[in-house]
Amino acid sequence: MKPIDSIRHDLHNHPGISGDEWYAHNLISTQLQEFHPDKIHTNVGGFGVIAVWGTNCSLPTIAIRGDIDALPIGHRCGHDGHTAILLRLAQLIAEQGPRADRNYILIFQPEEETGTGSQKILDSGILQQYNIRAIYGLHNLPGFPLGTVVLNRHTFAAASTGVIYRLTGRATHASTPEKGLNPGLAVAEIIQQLTHLNSQPNALGEDFYQTTLICVQLGEEAFGTAAGDAEVMFTLRAYTNDAMEHLLNNANTLVGEIASRHHLALSHTLREPFRATENNPAHVEHIEEHCGCRSHYILTPFRWSEDFANYLLYFPGAMFGIGSGEHHVELHHPDYDFPDSLIQPAAQVFLHLLNAPIL
Repeated sequence: MKPIDSIRHDLHNHPGISGDEWYAHNLISTQLQEFHPDKIHTNVGGFGVIAVWGTNCSLPTIAIRGDIDALPIGHRCGHDGHTAILLRLAQLIAEQGPRADRNYILIFQPEEETGTGSQKILDSGILQQYNIRAIYGLHNLPGFPLGTVVLNRHTFAAASTGVIYRLTGRATHASTPEKGLNPGLAVAEIIQQLTHLNSQPNALGEDFYQTTLICVQLGEEAFGTAAGDAEVMFTLRAYTNDAMEHLLNNANTLVGEIASRHHLALSHTLREPFRATENNPAHVEHIEEHCGCRSHYILTPFRWSEDFANYLLYFPGAMFGIGSGEHHVELHHPDYDFPDSLIQPAAQVFLHLLNAPIL
């Protein structure tokens, strides 16, 4: 195997956005063959790869997930590093040798950034063939000391969804606006009313709600025509799945009432919905006990979202963070680059979890 930092740099220089991770897929598949897993599944859910050590599906199984896709601006979130961590973990498994009492599964997942990849992996049915007793994933976290494991007993990352409300009225000549149905005033009301759904920024658990105005499109640049249709786009966010459902229902009800009052037709579409990453508290404590390094608990979930949440709807487990440096540039920043010095300690954390007592 090439030096792991060299592999990470290779991935960094060949980013594949969600649905176009062919370069990472081919590199991962080739490298895994050196570590002799009992099975390698390729092209899972698109460009996903799943490696399995163990042949008895009924044995307790621990699964580890890493994401492999990039942003349109490149690997500015650290997924190249996550991939490198799992490849280093595969190497450590090969050096250690298999265990007779359990199986290991490593999931190299595509399409995390769009929130679709984990469900595609689940839809393949591969994971459901095994007795998965725990599934773990991590995300690198700038702002925390390098290698520190960051834990939350409950929600690690928020639920979120984009929502597009389409309002259809009737365009008319700008000189006779009374003959049309202009959605402009309804748009103004929607912006005000949905903004009022926000909770206090420091609210926790079920009490946290956030609505963020993303885009408004109203009519067109034609000064002789009064607008007849509009789109209003928000991102909704909450810390639990129940709270997210409540927030979305409230938003839909408010917008529906406003559209009806202005005699406008209404439709809405969800975009990139993410469930809340709701950890199993017992597995979080298991990480703290067996990670083999310093850990730190946070009370407030991260407001960004993670499609690892979908695995936790099927299997017990937890997602945690790992510090990439207190002064490291933030995620998605144009200057972001994953620190190579984090690969080995992160892989060791996962190895400890693979070998820890079974919950």
